[in-house]
Amino acid sequence: MTRGRASERRGSTTSASRRRVLSRAGAGLLGAAGVVGTGTETSATAGTEPSVQSSQETAVADQPLFDAHTHLIPAETLDREPLHADDLVSWMDAVGIDRAVVLALDSPESYPVQAPSWWILEQVAAYPDRLVPFCTVDPRTLVYEEDFSAVTNLLERYVERGARGFGELKAGLPVDDARHERLYELCAEHGLPVVLHLDDKTMLDAVGLPRFENVLASFPDVDFVGHAHGWWAHISADVEESDLGRYPERPVEPGGRVPELLARYDNVYGDLSGLSGWTGLTRDPEYGQAFLETHHEQLLFGTDYLHPDQETPQLGLFDRFDLSAEAWANVRYRNLEGLLGEA
Repeated sequence: MTRGRASERRGSTTSASRRRVLSRAGAGLLGAAGVVGTGTETSATAGTEPSVQSSQETAVADQPLFDAHTHLIPAETLDREPLHADDLVSWMDAVGIDRAVVLALDSPESYPVQAPSWWILEQVAAYPDRLVPFCTVDPRTLVYEEDFSAVTNLLERYVERGARGFGELKAGLPVDDARHERLYELCAEHGLPVVLHLDDKTMLDAVGLPRFENVLASFPDVDFVGHAHGWWAHISADVEESDLGRYPERPVEPGGRVPELLARYDNVYGDLSGLSGWTGLTRDPEYGQAFLETHHEQLLFGTDYLHPDQETPQLGLFDRFDLSAEAWANVRYRNLEGLLGEA
């Protein structure tokens, strides 16, 4: 396994700003007790004067907003219109998003119409200040070679053309499949964060996420971003097999694997995009408030926007929950900039 090379490529200063020492005591507030405070007192602004609260709301609204999870789709499918770079940027302008990561979809399980990496890189080239491209390689491509040179060269070409991360990795294999692990090694070499779509059909794992934890421990130089049903169902401790492919709405039972993994590993982040991320926070609003307060240094704002007229409830996140302006800055843009080596 290749270790340490990602830090060397990014530089020691960037690595130091991205990494942090997790406070086991602070993180354990959610993992063990579940909720910090009760009622409105969980709010970071509870009890403040109206003028102070209004000032903070203005400060948050003036912060940059960096979407960690969007897509471009080349053709109509599922009765949804295609989405090209011009359309995405127009929508961003309309809703107040400054920049967005655009994820590729190269695996056949990922979407009825694939959005290959080479096409994503072509599309975003017209908007270098607004759109940040990620790339993927389907891990089963490795079946055609023994020394991995073809996949290695393909990924290097994507990086040379501007790919800043790897994802959305959404293949119908276990998350710790040997072919996936070879891709993680390549991402470590290039300093690429990896966005994983965990559910009952792709990036497969068992209840409790034992395979994913093995990946986190085995590849400490890769930053992983957890996304989708299989990840966010584990915000609660009472996960059932069927929850890996749906959006649980029952109250959260403290002691879930998501807060536990966020507390234990500094190379894992939570992607708040999609209905999975939104439901994870809002199924139990009091718990969601405490979760944001505790883990804001490892959470990323995102929408999972992939077709025109899509509803994106994440845009209401900053009105729905109360955090300090500093904490919101982490969620809105700082954490993502850190992953990209911009911090």
